[in-house]
Amino acid sequence: MSEAAADRIRVAVVDDHEMFRAGVIATLRDSFDIVGQAADVPGSVARIAQTKPQVVLLDVHVPGGEGGGGAEILTKSRAYSPATVFLALSVSDAPQDVGSVIRAGAQGYVTKTITGADLISSIKQVHEGYAVFSPKLAGFVLSAFQGVPAAGADGAAPAHDEELDRLSAREQEVMRLIARGYTYKEVAAELFISIKTVETHVSSVLRKLQLSNRTELTRWAADRRIV
Repeated sequence: MSEAAADRIRVAVVDDHEMFRAGVIATLRDSFDIVGQAADVPGSVARIAQTKPQVVLLDVHVPGGEGGGGAEILTKSRAYSPATVFLALSVSDAPQDVGSVIRAGAQGYVTKTITGADLISSIKQVHEGYAVFSPKLAGFVLSAFQGVPAAGADGAAPAHDEELDRLSAREQEVMRLIARGYTYKEVAAELFISIKTVETHVSSVLRKLQLSNRTELTRWAADRRIV
């Protein structure tokens, strides 16, 4: 086996729709080692325990077990394969579905409208330790991922942040949307400004915060629970 092949991320796919699962596997097999697939809760837990994939693509609504779906799979698999990270891939963008798997420990959540190229990129990002979610999901995703409310645990407002204070009000608006995964075009539409203005604000934000790219910006925002 070549070094490149040995370094390929080992991925398992969990979805109860056979045709969709086959399509996802066909999309991914040139970029990753597909080490398993399953369609229900017991089969998924057993397969993850057996193959110990590095990343599991996990549907939210999976039959069997105690009715907990993807969140139940994640919770029960942790003891057997603690190093595995989970990326939810679901048709649903309902808050309760997103929240259930994120609070259970999923590293990200993307919807089934995602392109093949973006799905491949998302798998690589969660494998590297980043939180990944579809742009249109609300800010509660990162809050749920952190496992805490946006305010402090005692309900108090977050502590004063000198770095955040470096940004103007408009820069903070742009920063939050970029950190949530919005494209420049989507930010421009949301804030009724030009794409060029968005680019200018993003450059200013990165410079003021001494960050290199939007991935670092997302992590910076997540660490402060401000998106």
